[in-house]
Amino acid sequence: MSDPNDTRHIESDSAGPLAVPDGTLQPGQVLQSRYRILGIVGMGGMGAVYQARDLHFPTVPRLVAVKEMINMAQDQQFREQTMKNFEREAEILATLNHPAIPQIYDFFSFGDRAYLIMEFIQGKDLEAILNSTESFLPVEQVRQWAIEICDVLAYLHNHEPEPIVFRDMKPSNVMIDHHKRVRLIDFGIAKTFQMGQPGTMIGTDGYAAPEQYKGLASPAADIYALGATLHHLLTRRDPRLEPPFSFHKRPIRDSNSNVPEELASIVMRSLSYDPEDRYASAQTMKQSVEAIGGANNGAMAVAPVPAAANNVPQAAAAPAAYPAPVESRKAPVEAAGAVQQSTVTPIWAFQVEDAVRSTPIVHNDVLYVGSYDNNLWALDVKDGSLVWKFATEGGIGSSPAYSGGTILIGSTDRRLHAVDARTGNRKWVFKTEGRIYTTPEVAVGLVFFGSDDGFMYALKPGPTSAREMWSFNIMSPIRSSPRVADDNLYFGTESGEFMCMDVSGELLWRFETRRRIMSTPFIHENMVYIGSDDWYVYALDVEQGYPNWRFRTRGAVVSSPVVEGPHCYFGSADGFIYAVDALGGREIWKYEVGKAVTSTPCVYGDALYIGATDGALYCLHAQTGDLLWRFQSNGPIISSPHVSGDVVYIGSDDKHIYALQA
Repeated sequence: MSDPNDTRHIESDSAGPLAVPDGTLQPGQVLQSRYRILGIVGMGGMGAVYQARDLHFPTVPRLVAVKEMINMAQDQQFREQTMKNFEREAEILATLNHPAIPQIYDFFSFGDRAYLIMEFIQGKDLEAILNSTESFLPVEQVRQWAIEICDVLAYLHNHEPEPIVFRDMKPSNVMIDHHKRVRLIDFGIAKTFQMGQPGTMIGTDGYAAPEQYKGLASPAADIYALGATLHHLLTRRDPRLEPPFSFHKRPIRDSNSNVPEELASIVMRSLSYDPEDRYASAQTMKQSVEAIGGANNGAMAVAPVPAAANNVPQAAAAPAAYPAPVESRKAPVEAAGAVQQSTVTPIWAFQVEDAVRSTPIVHNDVLYVGSYDNNLWALDVKDGSLVWKFATEGGIGSSPAYSGGTILIGSTDRRLHAVDARTGNRKWVFKTEGRIYTTPEVAVGLVFFGSDDGFMYALKPGPTSAREMWSFNIMSPIRSSPRVADDNLYFGTESGEFMCMDVSGELLWRFETRRRIMSTPFIHENMVYIGSDDWYVYALDVEQGYPNWRFRTRGAVVSSPVVEGPHCYFGSADGFIYAVDALGGREIWKYEVGKAVTSTPCVYGDALYIGATDGALYCLHAQTGDLLWRFQSNGPIISSPHVSGDVVYIGSDDKHIYALQA
């Protein structure tokens, strides 16, 4: 993607979107001779939301959101109803005037596509905010959000001439803008309330009130969904992953004792199964929340997460019920407080100055690895002696890649560095606007990598510089390293979307998970495997993006799946290492570590190697899951192992790089 303010983009006519083969608007296209598309904000089953610039303001970069609806219905009557529903959203928004509701500027259609031009809101939704921290959110902040949401719901429910029911209250539909204000987004299924008239069940499982499943939506249903949203924010337990209508089995203070009893009681009352037992109105609920006051609602006292650890999740709470495993192995139990003993001795160990979370690579008997002491290290694989080190201006959480005598490495200094593999001298550097945690992928003569600035980049490397071939604005940080197969590029995003593009920068398809994706995809035959913070591992069709299967764990899956033979291997924050059938997703075995496993497995011969946050590197029999040996370091192992020449190399948070006999 070029500079969005660059007027050299080729303009299309007013029917521009119809000229694109798959219907996706491309950066630079202009709608109605007025709205220049800058990039995609989000994608859903019925269309997309784009960021655009209003060209009627040539000297001021006025941004708007372009919401697209693609009418794919085959039945003519249903097609007409779908278009009427979209038009209703425009009409509803046009009549509203509240600071928490986005303004509508325009509405038009082309054939099977309709477009709603709205106020562009810069900020993060509550689900993204929740997923960006591993600790509980400050209770007082959640209380203030509850007051603001109650206020906008009260406005909708008292709208004249008819009340409006939002019908899909959930964290991802509540935006916090750059002024720290609540903004309600996505009115696509909002509806004027008609007493006693049932309709289609619309809402989101886990948040929707019991009566909505019968097609009955009322202001009381919005109050229930707000209660479910607040319960999620305060406990970090996602209701979509729990049995329906089971909030009474999950008292808020059991998960978060920092929540005052008064606030917990208000939330639980709003979650009453019977609508008549909930608050009579959003205004009444707002008054109850305001009456608590903020004196006792401070944030939970938690030690701040160091910058080096900001991409490592804690184990998530287990669901209320979970099926028994097919087969399970368990790490040996140690006496309380005892130091676990290793069963192997390192060939050598090299000490650096901070945590090592980068995955080592080996080329020509030299090991390359980054660390959070800002250095890229080159070590002799025979004895671990220093060959050279290269300093960046930030910690290195990215893993290195080798290409034609060059080591490529990203850094939190927001730069991709190209370093001479032999001498350690800089060849070139490419600057982005965000930290770089992804490992570069070199394919078809290009270097692909993602950045926290929300862009996926494609560079053409040269001897002393790199030229940007294209960049695509995902509008969400990218910490899932890209992979290329058959000229297609695959990667995940912090917003929970998994993307497939061709290597020229054209978006082919998207698949949406429920939470962020930090796992790196693995492509095998006709499937691409990926883990998500929503507790699932997915096997997607490489061409279409539809799921062939998904496997549920009890925690976030940051570990990247690896397929070897008939098995797919990965770790989970639930403390288990898994082997599942690569074709069908059936569990083969699992081994219990007891602590989060975010390391990516490495299969070598009959052995599987993987690290865990208990500080151990585990060597398991790949077919049976039996423990062969374990090496214990003095810090969590987030780094992933690399095997070369019958030696396994691994980094640890104890500031060491280890070489062990495979």
